[in-house]
Amino acid sequence: MRAVVVEAFGPVETAQVVELPVPEPGPGQVLIEAKAFGVNYPDMMVIEGTYQFKPPLPFIPGKELAGIISKVGPGVDRWKPGDRVIGQVEYGAWAEYVAIDENTCLAISDKMSFEQATSMGMVYQTAWFALFDRGQFGPGDVVMVTGASGGVGLAAVQIVQAMGGTVLAGVGSPEKMDAVRAAGADHIIDLSGDDLRESVRAEVFAATDGHGADICLDMVGGDVFEACMRGLAWRGRMVVVGFTSGTIPTIKAGHLLVKNIAVAGIQWSDYRDKTPEIMADAQARMMELFDEGKLGVELMKSYPMDRFAAALTAIRERRVVGKVALIP
Repeated sequence: MRAVVVEAFGPVETAQVVELPVPEPGPGQVLIEAKAFGVNYPDMMVIEGTYQFKPPLPFIPGKELAGIISKVGPGVDRWKPGDRVIGQVEYGAWAEYVAIDENTCLAISDKMSFEQATSMGMVYQTAWFALFDRGQFGPGDVVMVTGASGGVGLAAVQIVQAMGGTVLAGVGSPEKMDAVRAAGADHIIDLSGDDLRESVRAEVFAATDGHGADICLDMVGGDVFEACMRGLAWRGRMVVVGFTSGTIPTIKAGHLLVKNIAVAGIQWSDYRDKTPEIMADAQARMMELFDEGKLGVELMKSYPMDRFAAALTAIRERRVVGKVALIP
């Protein structure tokens, strides 16, 4: 089988596609024949060695794949050969055959392509738990989403709309506005200005008749984080999703005190590892919403496996609207 292999941490171009033996599923495992791979910002960080978890070298990168179960190991009774699933791992997904724990598999809708399935995995789950678990989202809440044209951002826009909220979509360039409007954004917040500290708050309060945002999902960090803190409503909830700006912000505790603001973080893999049953329930609900036409999947492009570096570079350079996938 073919697989992407990292021999040493470094630029994504240094990883190679090589031939490896097909693995055998062990007890409690299934063997998935991959049909598509998810490509996410953390994959780039893992290959470069800048992610919080560094796999032992050499390793196969990739956190999610979609495909068909070809074989089950001893003791597996939840799945059978032929089942269509998403498989999610800390690393090791970018191979034509992957043996993983049965609990890290999630069923996918028959109406969904494998490329769509990888696009509706990690990013939608991140958005779901950021909203409902960390942000305590409820119908009628106003949600500010920064980096709204990215994978998690567009997923959050769609979920909020599907569940009865109002979306303020923050984007850094005009060419991305159409995509977030199409996903269901109620208002666009311009994150490209020179004085974000004042401009973001002014736009948020103008769009909400002075109320502010009940929740902010921030993917960007840096100056955008601080500006969005000023746009939160009383008892607002800030959820830290990532730092695509490259700058990790600091929090002034006085802001939390004066407006009764709460700040929380979201780490997707903890839900996968610690509460797989909760993740399965969330994914099943999102599949229902997909089947009902309330959630769509913004797949910008599919790349062949050999061009994994090009896919990751597009993410790094912020040229991706929605998601990209790899095809084995």
